[in-house]
Formats: sequence, C-alpha cells, structure tokens
Amino acid sequence: MFTGIIQAVGQIAHVQRFAEDVRFDIQAGTLSLDDVKLGDSIAVNGACLTVVDLKENIFCVDASVHTLEKTTLGKWQHGQKVNLEKCLQLQSYLGGHLVTGHVDGLAQLLEKKVVGRAEELWWRLPQDLLGFVAVKGSIAIDGISLTVNDVQADRMNVTIIPHTNERTTLAEVNVDDWLNIEVDLIARYVARWLQK
Repeated sequence: MFTGIIQAVGQIAHVQRFAEDVRFDIQAGTLSLDDVKLGDSIAVNGACLTVVDLKENIFCVDASVHTLEKTTLGKWQHGQKVNLEKCLQLQSYLGGHLVTGHVDGLAQLLEKKVVGRAEELWWRLPQDLLGFVAVKGSIAIDGISLTVNDVQADRMNVTIIPHTNERTTLAEVNVDDWLNIEVDLIARYVARWLQK
C-alpha cells in the first residue's frame, strides 16, 4: 500500500528483455535503500513492483506479461526518469490517499495549460474507468496522488502545483503522452458492491 506522495525521482539504469517479460535495474536517486530488502514493494510510476535484487543505490524488479500489457513499463528505456515511493508503514503519515500500485489502465494527456504558478492538465481516460472518477476525489497518475477538479464525458482535469512539478516527473510529460493510472480504491469497491 502507498500514499501517492512521491519520495524520489529515480532513473532506469538497465533494461533486460526476455522472451515475454522484462527486468529493470532502477537507480534510486535520493530514495534510501538502507531499509529495503528482497521481496519488498516499491511503486515505480505508480506500479507496485517487487524488489528481486539490490545493488549499491540500485534495485531490480521484474515485470510480467500482465504488467507490461496494463502499464507503460513495456516502453521504459535506459535513462528514463521514474517516480519512486516505498511501501507504506503503519506509522507513516497518510499525506495522499490509499494507493495499491495495481495500475488500472492508461491515461493520455490532452492539454497542459499554465494557470498562475500551477498547471491544469486534462487527461483522456478509458470509458470503463471514468465511472470511478469523481470531482474532488483522488486519482493516482504515474503513482502521484492527485485531486480531480473536473470530470466530463471522456476526460478529467487535475491541477499540478509547483511543488509537485519539482518533485515528480510530471513537468516532463507532453501532450499525447500516456501515463499509468489507478482509480480510487474506495470507488472501486463501492462500484462492485452496487453491482451485487
């Protein structure tokens, strides 16, 4: 479980492609790996990944076929910057919202507009996920906990404050880029309950 408050920006140090899956070596940047052990979870651009090897300031993760199909991981390249967050500990502050790291799908950036010192970003979401998105609700985009400002027929809007732009990879995202999204955990369970 994560909060969506990004702790560091790392970088893809090595990509090893196998027949159907991929191993990534990720340089942790300012994220301390002192308390990380094999089997721990780290959210990388919002995808919950298991640490399978540790080197000096580098952790390694494997991405299965399912993960590669559901996320942007299949397009990751050497040198790419990524958002990092270690899993939540029970004594941690919950500054964002409950994020599982189980990516639901992809969102496409449609528009980026400067408003004062902030940026308004409009995203196109798959129709089957828009029903889980509500005004003033939470959504995780590439693992970043964000508040939804507006929801329309095929899109939604969030505002990015300067602090978030400085401490995540969002400043480098361009119109037409695709990012990982995870809808709010509570919305997902409420919808399932209503189906029953």
